[in-house]
Amino acid sequence: MALAHHNLVAWQRADDLFIEVHRLTHQQFPAHERYELGSQLRRAAYSVPANMVEGVAREHHRDRIRFFNIASASLSELGYGLHASKRLGYINEATYADLEKKLRYVGAPLRGLIAKSRAQIALKHGTTVLLAVLMMSTVLR
Repeated sequence: MALAHHNLVAWQRADDLFIEVHRLTHQQFPAHERYELGSQLRRAAYSVPANMVEGVAREHHRDRIRFFNIASASLSELGYGLHASKRLGYINEATYADLEKKLRYVGAPLRGLIAKSRAQIALKHGTTVLLAVLMMSTVLR
């Protein structure tokens, strides 16, 4: 049985990105950076799909948005860490460009999840307001 988050393109891409960053930091970073910058990159990369999983598991849309926003912030942190890694010479320009593209490929559907959850909140509150207006108009007759 597939879990709900397995169907999300954002999660699938973030999961792949985590695995790639994890391998990259262990295989290409200098030994002393595997436990410094490498560790921070792995934590940020892990946080992206992990917070999406938690967001999907939440019943209330506001909770979902909170976890999706944390995932988005971790994606930004990962982006900076990769930038720093390139500047420090731990990854080459081609690897950085590929990873930067993958960051965008995760970010776009993640922003869509956030927008969808916000729209669902607005729809719920809009429906509540509309219902209250209809009830008031019935009472006033």
